[in-house]
Amino acid sequence: MTTTVSRLLTWLIAAVIGVVYGTAATVAQAFTIGVLPVGLVLATVGTTALFVALRLLVGDRWTTLAGGLGAILAMVVFSGTGPGGSVIVAAPTPDTEWIPLTWTFVVPIIVALVFAWPDTSRLPAPRKLVE
Repeated sequence: MTTTVSRLLTWLIAAVIGVVYGTAATVAQAFTIGVLPVGLVLATVGTTALFVALRLLVGDRWTTLAGGLGAILAMVVFSGTGPGGSVIVAAPTPDTEWIPLTWTFVVPIIVALVFAWPDTSRLPAPRKLVE
């Protein structure tokens, strides 16, 4: 298999995994216990871990971007009203309206941060001090 084909397959797999994580996180982000936004915290931690893992394991920024675009796509699709009027994510109450708004901005920001994080593997090794 050529490098181009394997790279495209890696991006496709990352996008599918991003869709799965994005779907689960978008549905779960509205869960609260009292005033604590447990769903939002867990969704943020889970998707951040996914993007960091993609970046560290594959070593390719574009794989992280593919996973992030998959998660953003799932977030957009499942946050809206379906063609038949059905809604998957419950409408926020006046007390919790900030949670889905936060989730809308958290995913793209995390993707951008992990994508833009500098690649330190190409830096020269630190010199040892001679005693």
